[in-house]
Amino acid sequence: MRQSDTAAAILADGKERLMGAGREPHAAELFLMDVLGLSRTQLLIRLREPVGEDERKRFFAGIARMAAGVPLQYVTGKEEFCGRLFTVTPDVLIPRPETEELVLGALARAGRIWPGKGGLKMADIGTGSGAIAVTFKLERPDSDVTATDISSAAIRVARENAEQLGAEISFLEGDMAAPLAGTRWDIVLSNPPYIDPEDKAGMSDTVTGHEPHGALFAADRGLAHYRTLAASLPDLMSDTGLIGVEIGHDQGSAVRELFRVAFPAAFVEVVRDINGKDRMVFCEIKQQ
Repeated sequence: MRQSDTAAAILADGKERLMGAGREPHAAELFLMDVLGLSRTQLLIRLREPVGEDERKRFFAGIARMAAGVPLQYVTGKEEFCGRLFTVTPDVLIPRPETEELVLGALARAGRIWPGKGGLKMADIGTGSGAIAVTFKLERPDSDVTATDISSAAIRVARENAEQLGAEISFLEGDMAAPLAGTRWDIVLSNPPYIDPEDKAGMSDTVTGHEPHGALFAADRGLAHYRTLAASLPDLMSDTGLIGVEIGHDQGSAVRELFRVAFPAAFVEVVRDINGKDRMVFCEIKQQ
């Protein structure tokens, strides 16, 4: 066995290649764990053991892609969200921890607003990978969940995730809330595009060069889709309802005002994420 064939050696080589390209070296360890199908503890135990040639080739092919800026999640084809593995492709945004907080916040509020009630109708607008819709359905199996997206490619990814994870969800293709017209919904959640295109220059090329721009950027300083939601949702919500949207850290006041105007009698709240940044707006609609 050559020393260069051990897990420790190829891991060190992978980290060096990523650092040389200005990338995060820790991604090499995460990727090697994926290639070998090992937990971090198992990898540490087996660092002195040899790695097969097929696994070695796969590892360095992935390292080359990451050195070129491809996110780890697109190399492995998966990302964890609320404790479940979701398939991700360049057709959808990579699910992020901030969006987990949106889903968990909505679940907690639903339990408070409708204690013990089943059959809630929930819509996920702009579903992408389906992480929001699938997670809500699996946490609330008694709910009736529908997910929309303007991208047929995203719908395919979301449907695959729903099937793999055993979530029964209806999918509708179309722009924002348009596919939901003519129906009433208890809960609407959305993580719409909200980045101001003017901010693109300051973003990492791993994001701007690989994640779908249609799911990232929005006109009107990132507020365009919130305006669309605020205009369309009053005709779609039940008398008692909950709306939850993810926002940019500097959009809290503007998005809150849009929903206050759309739902004058509702309680509209800006909620911070675990890092203390404005990240969600929840709108609780009460029957008058």
